[in-house]
Amino acid sequence: MKICLVEDDLELGRALQSSLQDAGQEVVWVRRASDARRWLDSEPFDAALLDLGLPDGNGMDLLRELRAAGHRLPVLVITARESLEDRLNGLDRGADDYLVKPFAVSELLARLRAVMRRVTGWSENGEPVWKVKDLVLDEKRMLLTRGGANVVLSKTEFALLHALMRYPERVLTRRELEARALPHSEGAALDVHMSHLRQKIGEGYIRTVRGVGYVVDK
Repeated sequence: MKICLVEDDLELGRALQSSLQDAGQEVVWVRRASDARRWLDSEPFDAALLDLGLPDGNGMDLLRELRAAGHRLPVLVITARESLEDRLNGLDRGADDYLVKPFAVSELLARLRAVMRRVTGWSENGEPVWKVKDLVLDEKRMLLTRGGANVVLSKTEFALLHALMRYPERVLTRRELEARALPHSEGAALDVHMSHLRQKIGEGYIRTVRGVGYVVDK
């Protein structure tokens, strides 16, 4: 799981980043709302952990901006604000969960898994299983099914589809897809592999955004 951690407190930020990385998560830690905007607009993440009291703005305003811009990223608010009004405000602004400081990292991880199951369709045991229409991609077993039938993909085709299904309805640029699936190939190779992938899964799943990249629509 790739997580954007937005927390201005140095001690807590370091501790959370270390604990999450020890648990096998990839973490980008930022301390300002402006840096969070830049990262979230330029990189695909699986979830965000958002503090509300930031030095250059209110985390709630950042959350509202993300939702207004169409970001469907799962967001878990982490804050010392514990009143019912604050919790309801956070959820109404688009937060997927709200965790009051101090908290145990084990609870944070459990809440993250629960949010991912609700929002993206991860399996009950926390393993990443991505679903779009009748496609089901089991990341751990590197298995794809369409309508319950297995679809055999090459390693590169699987990596391309995995990248797209992780972020449905978000356009991934050619550069992003090449970095994830074809780091050592020339640009033309992407079109070849994408063509083979489309032939195997059929039409109606992957849409070309001319001059930009590709997207999977739900």
